[in-house]
Amino acid sequence: MKFKIFIASINLLYVRPKMKILIQILILSLFVATSSKSETLKVFEFTQEEFDQLKKRKVKGETTWTLGSNESGEYIRAEAEGVGSGLGKEILIDLNRTPIINITWKIEKDLSGINENSKKGHDYAARVFVVKKTGSTALSNRAVNYVFSSNNEIGKYWRSPYTKKSIDYVLSTTKQNLNEWVTVKANVKEHFKLLHDLDVSELSGVAIMTDTDNSKLKAISYYQNIYFSSQ
Repeated sequence: MKFKIFIASINLLYVRPKMKILIQILILSLFVATSSKSETLKVFEFTQEEFDQLKKRKVKGETTWTLGSNESGEYIRAEAEGVGSGLGKEILIDLNRTPIINITWKIEKDLSGINENSKKGHDYAARVFVVKKTGSTALSNRAVNYVFSSNNEIGKYWRSPYTKKSIDYVLSTTKQNLNEWVTVKANVKEHFKLLHDLDVSELSGVAIMTDTDNSKLKAISYYQNIYFSSQ
């Protein structure tokens, strides 16, 4: 592509002025189109084959997971009542190339009234963990926990009441969006620096979780189109 554009630039010397301007505009458009193309990396497919291979982590009991699809593609439905479990995938993500996480999700039944900052209320109808291995054991890992909050405002964040190595960050809230699909994005590389003071160039894994084991309430949520992009 670069060679062709170079040759086209040389040929401009031999065309009439009006045609020269038109060709210059065309070449500029090619540069813009090339530079604006976003690189993407999909994390979850939400197919049965993938589901069977995902890592299941039980906190207490087990969330009920159901696969489905709509006009936007495959999704997974999560229902929890007094239980909590997650689904994870080990995947290397180059944050220098694709630092932006994109999430489409929906909360059908939220957890309004709980104190999400406390141990007794540390439940979320939907959350997406991004994990960086920083040691030899899982307990040494650092994580940013993107949550669909039932009680806090977008942009709020705090340390998990169970471990200082995981930070909860509100990307969506049912105070604004309940029972409707929402698509959000966040710069993971910037958030690791902001929240953990770490310059992270690569992630080790991603997980989703719907849990109500602390509050004993019932939550229903949906996850769809989780991927990383360059912009």
